[in-house]
Order: sequence, then structure tokens, then C-alpha cells
Amino acid sequence: MERSDAADVERTVRAVLRDVLGLSEERVEAFTEATPLFGSLPELDSMAVAGLLTELEDRLGIVIEDDEVDGELLESFGSLLEFAWNKTLI
Repeated sequence: MERSDAADVERTVRAVLRDVLGLSEERVEAFTEATPLFGSLPELDSMAVAGLLTELEDRLGIVIEDDEVDGELLESFGSLLEFAWNKTLI
């Protein structure tokens, strides 16, 4: 992804959640920064996490190091979005 802005990153993160987890567009569009993810979405199990992170890397053109992945990363939509923004916009 070339020179992204915050809105591009958010659209990409929402698209990855839809595609990898098989969620409806309406459901993902309703996510707010406070929407809990891991532990609250049955679709987001430990196997799906790997696919989600790989797809984010591919679509955003980033590298996610193992030591960056912790419980807080997928705690909420906001924490995942902030992580993606930090990786792409800095």
C-alpha cells in the first residue's frame, strides 16, 4: 500500500476483518474503537489470528514482529486499528 492515510488504513483493517473472519459488512461497519475482538468474537480464535495478521501484513505492506503480538493488540477494534496506524503512518 502506497502512502496511506488514516481512513485508508481503517478501511483496510475493516476489510481484513470481514474477509478473514467471514463477518458481514454491516457488522464490521458497526465496530467502534471500544468493540471487543479476541474473546468476544467466536470467529476470532487462535487459528484466525494468524490469518488476520498475515492478511494485514499483505494488504498494508507491513511486517508484524512476533514480539509485537500480545493480548492487547486484539483486545478491541481500537487497539488493532491504532496498531495498524502506527505501523503504516509513521
